[in-house]
Amino acid sequence: MVQQVSVGASARAGEAAGDGSHALLPDLAYRRVVMVNVVFVGAPDAGDRGWVLVDAGIPGGKGLIKGTAEARFGAGARPAAIVLTHGHFDHVGVLEDLAEEWDVPIYAHAAERPYLDGSASYPSPDPTVGGGALALLSPLYPTKPADVGVRLVILPADGTVPPMPGWRWIHTPGHSPGHVSLWREADGSLIAGDAFVTTAQESIYAVALQEPEFHGPPMYLTIDWSAAAASVRRLAALRPERVVTGHGRPLEGAEMRRGLDALAQDFEAVAGPDHGRYVAHPAQAEDGSAYREP
Repeated sequence: MVQQVSVGASARAGEAAGDGSHALLPDLAYRRVVMVNVVFVGAPDAGDRGWVLVDAGIPGGKGLIKGTAEARFGAGARPAAIVLTHGHFDHVGVLEDLAEEWDVPIYAHAAERPYLDGSASYPSPDPTVGGGALALLSPLYPTKPADVGVRLVILPADGTVPPMPGWRWIHTPGHSPGHVSLWREADGSLIAGDAFVTTAQESIYAVALQEPEFHGPPMYLTIDWSAAAASVRRLAALRPERVVTGHGRPLEGAEMRRGLDALAQDFEAVAGPDHGRYVAHPAQAEDGSAYREP
């Protein structure tokens, strides 16, 4: 099975800044923290409470995130909030430390709440899908929940993101039950989280190389493939101008849209595994199978 849609180098987006980040727009930047991206939303020099952090990286990434934030927004500048696309270990690695130090609310979808208030663990990873060393190592990845319940705020049902005016959240489950992507219609900017990614996250080689290409969500942690396919199609239908994902390079323009359209159209052939723990038996919020004892 082909597991990617290749795109040309012209689709690459983001200009390097001296703070370790790459700017996509004046008020939208990302930083790669080892193997995962975090996103900074806010104008440079926005100051204290003038910006938002999307996702919180891997364990050990606190210094990189804080350093970039202070260089970009000003010394001691804390975010107005942390918004989570989902609660997997590589997106909440330093969430508890940062939230405590910054004294900020944490926004997430209601279906992610059990993974963020300490009450439930994620389903076990599936090392049989995707191939590559990172897939084979997936049984070692943490699935236990974070515990930030006292700071947790559930995203409102109307689709708004209170600390991010002009942005809306879109429920994009499949990789996790409460996965969300963030969309700004005014300029076509999409923060897709892991609804789809732009590198083969299962492969150490591909993660290091960061060639621009479209993939479905990281396979070893995806628990509902039908929902994942529907989520990619929902995002492709937005016709974004630029996308930044949880893993891989951000992409933009017509060549990006061509690749995303191809992934959406042929998701089952390109991205969906033909075997695996969750292919015939998805883990879902509706029946409780997505939540395990912590």
